[in-house]
Amino acid sequence: MDPILEHQINLTRRQFFGSTGLRLGGTALAMLMGQNMLASQAGAAGKTPARPFPPLDGMPHHKPRAKALIYLHMNGGPAQMDLWDYKPKLADFFNKDLPPSVQGGQRLSTMTSGQARFPVAPSKFKFAQHGECGRWVSELLPHTAKVVDELALIKSVHTNAINHDPACTFVMSGSEQPGRPSIGSWLSYGLGSECSDLPAFVVFTPRFPGTGNGQALYNRMWGSGFLPSRYNGVALRGVGDPVLYLRDPAGVDRDDRRTMLDALNKLNQRNFERFGDPEIQTRIAQYEMAFKMQSSVPELTDLSDEPQHILDLYGPDVKTPGTFTYSAIMARRLIERGVRMVQLLHRGWDQHGNLPVALTNQCKDTEQACAALVIDLKQRGLLDETLLVWGGEFGRTVYSQGTLNDKTYGRDHHPRNFCMWLAGAGIKGGVVHGETDDFSYNITENPVHVNDINATILHLMGIDHERFSVKFQGLDVRLTGVEHAAPVKPILA
Repeated sequence: MDPILEHQINLTRRQFFGSTGLRLGGTALAMLMGQNMLASQAGAAGKTPARPFPPLDGMPHHKPRAKALIYLHMNGGPAQMDLWDYKPKLADFFNKDLPPSVQGGQRLSTMTSGQARFPVAPSKFKFAQHGECGRWVSELLPHTAKVVDELALIKSVHTNAINHDPACTFVMSGSEQPGRPSIGSWLSYGLGSECSDLPAFVVFTPRFPGTGNGQALYNRMWGSGFLPSRYNGVALRGVGDPVLYLRDPAGVDRDDRRTMLDALNKLNQRNFERFGDPEIQTRIAQYEMAFKMQSSVPELTDLSDEPQHILDLYGPDVKTPGTFTYSAIMARRLIERGVRMVQLLHRGWDQHGNLPVALTNQCKDTEQACAALVIDLKQRGLLDETLLVWGGEFGRTVYSQGTLNDKTYGRDHHPRNFCMWLAGAGIKGGVVHGETDDFSYNITENPVHVNDINATILHLMGIDHERFSVKFQGLDVRLTGVEHAAPVKPILA
């Protein structure tokens, strides 16, 4: 029997149209590759070459204020009343029950729903006013206090989820359900990248103090969901080589590696022509990127060109891979090289007990480097085109979980209100948006949903969130979901 005829007879309708469409896509890809070759020749002739990873047609929707995003995610839920939401009247309520009128019958997590009492735990940390804006800032944030005039603080962020996994998934992908693209994947898909030898979306998961309660990090927080896997965030390791197998084996030089890769790409291209699987094209692109990263990553991670005063600005751990401080300076270096988004995910902020000790250590581990990013980007002229976002997945309760005395207390999850700050491109520094009640338990002015935060980020990156969607399972899926969301305009410059 003729195997080709047999294959055609057994071909399903879906396979036929899928294969035909994808092969036409392969033809288009070949045309684009030809354009890239012409672009390279144009670059050699002194002309401006085309971008290696261009944006989608029609992107951006409007002139962007920001070219890049650095997202500083404090995983676990920072306690807003111990850091940013100053509530001096709470001192009068120490160890008194939270009034039922304040609690309002809101849902509680299973970790405190069985408590006999809900005693109020005022913050034990001192607050002071800083900057020309007079922002009240906790003593735990001495370096951040020096840059408050650059920050827009939102005190009224709220979310849907009360547990870590769905809340983290929600803040990063706009959905509590796994399988949706993360915000970095949306951005790299829509806007492409200005960098040809590094990924568009890079992730760091630095270590955290031993006193922290480290929640699991799931790669869906930087995953591409139903988008092609080439839009996944690339996580750089904190121990050993930033990327596994970055170095060629002994006896293999760059020319040998290039020859091997060219041969492998030809085989993959044949498979693509045969099966039409778009993930084969992703594999080809990933092999090419890995080859380029063998040169670009060692240069990226070499801090010998950084002046000592810049290293001192970030903190003593700046040369120690795997630390938050090291990750922060890497974020700046990546943005300088045209990477679209860098995501720092720092664990340990889930303080159900022993909060004064654990929160102090978390802040010591991160806040100098966060402030350094603002200062460093500004002095390099990059803050005007880089957006920084700081926050967690939810806040914490004003009532204590477990032991409460004048030295220690814990706090449970609280999705009803928490604080985030934004700085940089398109942001009006020194402003505060939203307000909460005297217990930091309910929003009283200007509520801001997590999807409003994401709509704001997209707006500053030049994207209209209502027009940026992908058809999936019959739905036009957006990062910001189907319910109303809008950019937070009062914080925009």
